[in-house]
Amino acid sequence: MRPIPKMRFPARFSRWIVLLTLSLALAGVVFSQSGKSEVSETTEDRTAASLWWPTKNVADGTQLVGNAECAKCHTDKATTQASTPMAHAGARAADTEILRSHEKLTGELSPYRYEIARDATGNAYSVSGGGQTVSAQLEWAFGIAHTGQTYLYSRDGAYYESRVSFYRMLQSLALTTGHLDASPASIDAALGRRMDARETQHCFGCHTSGSLIAGRFDSAHATPGITCEQCHGPGAKHVAAMKAAKMDDGRRAILNPRKLSAVASVDFCGACHRTWADVLQAEITGVANVRFQPYRLESSKCWGRGAVRLACFTCHDPHQPLVTDTASYDSRCLSCHVTKQGEKLVDHIGAACPVATTKCASCHMPKVEVPSMHAPFTDHRIRIVRDAAAYPN
Repeated sequence: MRPIPKMRFPARFSRWIVLLTLSLALAGVVFSQSGKSEVSETTEDRTAASLWWPTKNVADGTQLVGNAECAKCHTDKATTQASTPMAHAGARAADTEILRSHEKLTGELSPYRYEIARDATGNAYSVSGGGQTVSAQLEWAFGIAHTGQTYLYSRDGAYYESRVSFYRMLQSLALTTGHLDASPASIDAALGRRMDARETQHCFGCHTSGSLIAGRFDSAHATPGITCEQCHGPGAKHVAAMKAAKMDDGRRAILNPRKLSAVASVDFCGACHRTWADVLQAEITGVANVRFQPYRLESSKCWGRGAVRLACFTCHDPHQPLVTDTASYDSRCLSCHVTKQGEKLVDHIGAACPVATTKCASCHMPKVEVPSMHAPFTDHRIRIVRDAAAYPN
C-alpha cells in the first residue's frame, strides 16, 4: 500500500533536523545504561551509516546464500521463521493464498467496477466503466491474509500499485490506502498508480528479499517475503568463516540485531515499520500513524528515560509466529511493574495497576481502527486509556 511521502529534506541535513526537533519535543529520547543519550534516526540515515540495515543494497549477489543454507545450522529458527507474517509479507500473485482461494474478487468505486479473476495466464486485474475496459496481469501481492493485500503490475518497465486492494473484513476489493477518493481522470489512471523507482525499491525491500543488488533493482531476483539475510545481512562470508572454524570472524561477518542498543533495535524494525524519526519527519498525524509501531512505542510513558528494557524484541520474537493471546504478554509487563499498591522493588520501576494484573495489553494497548484499511491495529503507545479521550499523536 502506498507509503505516506516524506518531507524533502536534503539527506545530509535530515539527522540534524530530527535531532533538534526531538530535543525540543522531549520525546523519543532515552539514556543508555552508560548515561549516553540516544535518539531515533531516520531510516535513510541508519541505512547510509550502517554496514547492514534492512532495505540496504547488497553489493554482490554472490554474497547471498539463501535460507536453506542458514537452516543447516539454525534449523529451529529457520523453520519457525517461515511461518511468521514477515515471511509472508510478499508473494508472487500466482502463489498468494487470497487469490488462489478466490476464483473472482470484485469491487466498485463509482463510476468504475473492478475485478480480479484467474485465467489461463494468471490473475487478470481489470477495471470497467463508460463502455471501456482495461486490464493487466498481476505480478506481486504485498500484505498478509489476516488484514489485507495490495497488488502490483508492470507496464513499460515501471511498477504500478492497484487502485483497489483486498480487505479481509470486507471480503472484497476496496480503495487502496493512500489513493485518492476522487474519481480518476481516465480509465488507465483508475487501474492503478505508477510507482517511482525509489518507492518501488523500498516496497520490495520490505516485502521481499534480495531485489536490490549492486545498486540495481531487479524484481526477478526477489525472494518472496522477508528471509534471514534481509535482516541479518548477506551470509556468504559468515558461512565460509564458520565452516573454516573461524568462529570470531564468522560472528563479525553477520549482524545480530540483539546486540543493538534499545533505540537502534527499535529503529532497526522501523526500517519497514517506520522509526520515530521517520514519522516525525513526514509529519504523519492522526490514526494513520497507529500502523507505525516503533513510533507509537517510543511515544509511550513506558519508553521514558533511564535504562530502557522495552524494545520490539522484548515482546516479539521475529523467528516465531505472532502471538495474539493478550494474556501471553503479561509476564513482560510484570517484569517492570509491581503487582501490589505501594510495593517497591529495585528491578521493578513501574507502579502497580489498580485494576488488574492480567491481560494488561487489552486495556493499555487498545485496538484502533484505521478507516481506510478496514482493520484494527494494536496501538503500541502504552498508556492509561481514558474514556472518550482523543487519539494521542
